[in-house]
Amino acid sequence: MRWRLLAGSLIWVVLSVAAAGWGIQTLFRQHIRAQLQTELGIYLDHLTAAMQVGADGTVSLVTRPADPRFDNPFSGLYWQVSAPAQAGLRAQLLRSRSLWDTRLADERPELQPGRDLQTTTSLSGYDEPLQMRARKVYPAEGPRSEVVLSAAADQALWAEPVARFNRELALALGILLLGLMAAVWMQVWFGLHPLRLLRARLTALRSGQAAHVDGAFPSEVQPLVDDLNQVLAQNAQGLERARMQAGNLAHALKTPLTVMANAAAVQDADLPHLVTEQVERARRQVDYHLKRARAAAAVQQPGARSPVRPLLQGLVRVMERVHAERGLTYDLSGVPDGLAFRGEAQDFQEMLGNLLDNAGKWARHSVQVTACPGAHGLDIRVEDDGPGLAPSQFERVFERGLRADEKTPGSGLGLGIVRDLAELYGGAVRFERSERLGGACVILELPGGGPAPEAAPAQL
Repeated sequence: MRWRLLAGSLIWVVLSVAAAGWGIQTLFRQHIRAQLQTELGIYLDHLTAAMQVGADGTVSLVTRPADPRFDNPFSGLYWQVSAPAQAGLRAQLLRSRSLWDTRLADERPELQPGRDLQTTTSLSGYDEPLQMRARKVYPAEGPRSEVVLSAAADQALWAEPVARFNRELALALGILLLGLMAAVWMQVWFGLHPLRLLRARLTALRSGQAAHVDGAFPSEVQPLVDDLNQVLAQNAQGLERARMQAGNLAHALKTPLTVMANAAAVQDADLPHLVTEQVERARRQVDYHLKRARAAAAVQQPGARSPVRPLLQGLVRVMERVHAERGLTYDLSGVPDGLAFRGEAQDFQEMLGNLLDNAGKWARHSVQVTACPGAHGLDIRVEDDGPGLAPSQFERVFERGLRADEKTPGSGLGLGIVRDLAELYGGAVRFERSERLGGACVILELPGGGPAPEAAPAQL
């Protein structure tokens, strides 16, 4: 990244400086040439004002341009007054001493009245180019009908200042280019400093010297650091949860194994029945932890969405068969179509199946289920018309292995599974007193929303 930034910036800086140099040099050259033409125009104005034509057609100058270069042979600055031959008048030529024995080219065919001609010419017998400005004058007095005035300058008069300016400009732009290149390097160096700092923090993280990426970073990098820290925290939580589940499973299996080992050691006559009972207990514990592990993996899949009403309808059909001898009524009128649970259908069935089964055990006549969008995304209420729970038992019933009534069949794991699964999805579950039915009310808060994906009712 550093070399790409440096290469791109330096190429752009070099091209920009080169374009600026070419533009400045072109503008200066045009300015010098325009200034030279203006100076030649001033000389023509002087010649025009000083020119006189006698009665015999003789052309003369009252005064001559005062620039001393006009008096030095081939100095590079020249003037010329040319009177062409006319009927009864011979041609006449006045010129500066700097022309010596040469003359400027006659541009009479190209001259237009009232307009100076700017062109490039040369001295007769010489190849050096000259910048010339010529003017055709029509004298008001005398027999002459026209006179051509010319002023010329060697191109060296403007080429030498342009060359000197170009050398100085190249030196200045070279210094500017070096300064800009140094500025680009410093900008890239200091601009990428947060990434070097992040690399150092990651090295410390990988070597175990830090648990997360700390430090102040620019606003462009801080979101990346925050996301990385969040991923690290989630991984740490997952690792801690895995350790805890492994410890819980080991602790849960330790007791059945110990009981079977002791019974086998003393050759207990009830060993077959005892083994069956303890194996069933161990199987429930293994199933419980496997469900937690599967739910934890499902939470990491962001695209899972499950329709609420079809799943509840399938669960109700099962509950009606389980509690058929009691004639319970399950009311789903408070569950609208279109709601969806943002998670796996199996986890939703596990949670609601336990809640509906628990409500069915305590209900006298009916169980009512309502669902609506909530703070977490989806709120589901399961109410029954049973005896309900005392407020002191609202939290204790979620403890694994604890039952509100030991006479009621069950393992005491169902509500604990519901809470664990809900917390894995970032939700919550709590008990209240049902104001409508008078019994218990379980409120399950889950991530969700609508509309639900198309799906057939679950067949359970």
